[in-house]
Amino acid sequence: MENINRLNVVHRFRKRKLLIAINCVAALSIFFFGYDQGMMAGVNNAKHYYTLMGFGYEDPDKHGPIITNSILQGGIVAVYYLGTLIGALFGGWFGDKYGRIKTIALGAAWGVIGATLQCSAQNHNWMICARLINGFGTGILNAIVPVWATETAEHTSRGKFVAIEFTLNIFGVAVAYWIEYGCSFYKGGESEFVWRFPIAFQILPLLILLAIVWFFPESPRWLCKVGREDESRYILERLREDDGVEATTGKAEAEFQDIRNIVELERKNAKAQNYLYMLFGYQSGKLHTGRRVQLVIWLQIMQEWIGIAGVTIYSPTIFRIAGLDNDTVGWVAGLNTITYTLSTLVCVFTLDRIGRRWTLYWGSVVQGICLFLAGGLSRVSIDAVDTNNATQAQTFGGGAVAMVFLFTMTFGATWLTVPWLYPAEIFPLEVRARGNAWGVVGWSIGNGWLTLLCPVMFAALNEKTLYIFAACNVLTIPMVYCFYPESNQRTLEEMNLLFAADSVWVWDAERNYKRLVAENPELVQAAAGRGQQSVLHPETGVLHKPQGDMSLDVNSEVSSEDGKTAAVARHEG
Repeated sequence: MENINRLNVVHRFRKRKLLIAINCVAALSIFFFGYDQGMMAGVNNAKHYYTLMGFGYEDPDKHGPIITNSILQGGIVAVYYLGTLIGALFGGWFGDKYGRIKTIALGAAWGVIGATLQCSAQNHNWMICARLINGFGTGILNAIVPVWATETAEHTSRGKFVAIEFTLNIFGVAVAYWIEYGCSFYKGGESEFVWRFPIAFQILPLLILLAIVWFFPESPRWLCKVGREDESRYILERLREDDGVEATTGKAEAEFQDIRNIVELERKNAKAQNYLYMLFGYQSGKLHTGRRVQLVIWLQIMQEWIGIAGVTIYSPTIFRIAGLDNDTVGWVAGLNTITYTLSTLVCVFTLDRIGRRWTLYWGSVVQGICLFLAGGLSRVSIDAVDTNNATQAQTFGGGAVAMVFLFTMTFGATWLTVPWLYPAEIFPLEVRARGNAWGVVGWSIGNGWLTLLCPVMFAALNEKTLYIFAACNVLTIPMVYCFYPESNQRTLEEMNLLFAADSVWVWDAERNYKRLVAENPELVQAAAGRGQQSVLHPETGVLHKPQGDMSLDVNSEVSSEDGKTAAVARHEG
């Protein structure tokens, strides 16, 4: 394939090896994302940093920070999420227009600039601008990397590969923690190296990402969308087939035909979709992009409100209630990041087996129980401390510590991955990167919101704040049950069928999907590797066959359960 650089790894690897290579690059980006998230916790406790930024000073007795301007401290952290929000919207547009690879390179370059400015900051104004720029680069990467990963993976293993990437995400958090923990001992924690080096360290994975991403294949779906069909077919063949078996299985060709049919119909029939149109579903017809946007935004917001941010903030307090001294709290918190990282491997083996919905269900149940218990045990421990009952305080405090560990492990095994995978799966090809960007917008809103609110909530409610997060876990169960259709084991091209129903309820969506497949059995043949798949007209919901001139011959109408009617296109002959 002369149009693809001869040094591209697509010429060297096939099938599983090629997928692993692609996901290693994606994981490098996700590692940076995790590292960048975890980094500021330690930076905020560095004496030189909070003194230079002007929002605190050192307690002469306890040698810890005394914060004099919590709004400035929180604002420096929160402005990053404004950057990710803006960067995601830009990255989604850029990715749909110029491709996934160029967008990843652009995001990495922006990240390098932002990290360089952060580690050289001399005052809080400088730091705020640097955080905004760094967030912009992160937003670009978060909008496009999951899309690239899902568009190259097979529908039977999308979840597994994305789950592996998010193992690297939490590994990044753990690396950030332990680097900062080690740096905190340098020159008694007085040196500016304590916070500048951890910030500068993130430049390394970004430079590696920027250098190597050019040697990896573009998304075959994006290539097909922009008319580069030969390259698309070649990359799909390398991703799906072993040497010499193309003619016997036809898996790559069937998938290519699905993609091409979707592209042709979306181009002919779908109205142009900008971000505002997508948000309100204007002119999206049977694609129902407005519904999909709302689903991914609220899934990401709820990912934060189920308690991970609150537990991260409150866990050192729980550890101290259990009778741990400051040095012990440091390494116990670090141990928590290690078990958190290992827990993400559970999702690798379960996500494609039990599906997205059941993963969220069991996560919400266990997390809710952990938070209710952590809050109650913390209260008993606090009361025991007030009555000088050290034994009881340590006993119940230890129970609260166990609940913190169990909560973070459950979150890593469930809710960490699905809210990032789902947006990359459910949107039409024409707007997939922009659709995923809306998910990053939801994450930015949820994170930025809680970054500012958590200190206020814990100051006013103390451990009772954990009950609010526990209640949010309970709320997510009916929310997922009613509104979020299962995407597991379905091709990306089948998602238009899944969201074709005019009803917002999952049971109507599934009933409508089954009806469409029953009327047109060939719909599922491409997923099974046996043939070609019909596709859905993006405005009317009419089904089309891939052969012929794609003109309509509507000869039947089928009443769906919600009272709507849809025409099913039949191919003559």
